[in-house]
Amino acid sequence: MRNLKLIVSYDGSEFAGWQVQPNAATVQGTLVTALGRITGEKVWPQASGRTDAGVHALAQVVTFATESAVPTANFVKALNDILPASVRVLETSEAPADFHARKSACAKTYRYRIYRGAICPPFLARYVWHYPFPLNEAAMARAAQFVEGEHDFTSFAAVDPERPREEAPASKVRRIFCSRWEREGEELSYTVRGSGFLHHMVRNLVGTFILVGKGTWRPEDLAGILEARNRSAAGATAPAGGLYLVKVEY
Repeated sequence: MRNLKLIVSYDGSEFAGWQVQPNAATVQGTLVTALGRITGEKVWPQASGRTDAGVHALAQVVTFATESAVPTANFVKALNDILPASVRVLETSEAPADFHARKSACAKTYRYRIYRGAICPPFLARYVWHYPFPLNEAAMARAAQFVEGEHDFTSFAAVDPERPREEAPASKVRRIFCSRWEREGEELSYTVRGSGFLHHMVRNLVGTFILVGKGTWRPEDLAGILEARNRSAAGATAPAGGLYLVKVEY
């Protein structure tokens, strides 16, 4: 039995997220079908984390067990010949037997993109949140610094008891190594690197930073929102299309 590791990039716009769902196109389901055709087995790929509907990935890490003798280099070409253009396998490699895409991860980086121009180009619309309204971007940058370090992020976790998530254990404590906003041209982006993330955590952070930018809250209010440990204390969830899983570290 081999344990293979894939680096996968995908456009999440037309998928109902990573996880297999009945009567819906998902990234995992698409990979299951493609891997089954190549290996002749019922392969069940596991990702570093379940991205939601509309969320993209630049370098999602996926592992799966197989008895297939297909060389790793051949997997890349064979999979990309079968997969839709919205999903690309960038790399395949042998991994130790105990390596697991999710359980072995020690850090992840996400990026959220906001387009600030008055008119969003149509070829960019699915990949950013178009927000042309006034924002104090300097205040948002200061607010982002308040979530660095180890905190209980209950205020930024989705309240969804009907949806069990393996990557969201009982503890809502996470360590954020870097949290920053950057402006380049008409695009404002938020990059966050942490030990792990809760369901909707990055999008809820972005929605809260937007309220700081609008002047509803001060940057210093982030400390109180974290301390409240209550989802209703934070801002609304930002749209999915602007979010990208950038990198997973082991």
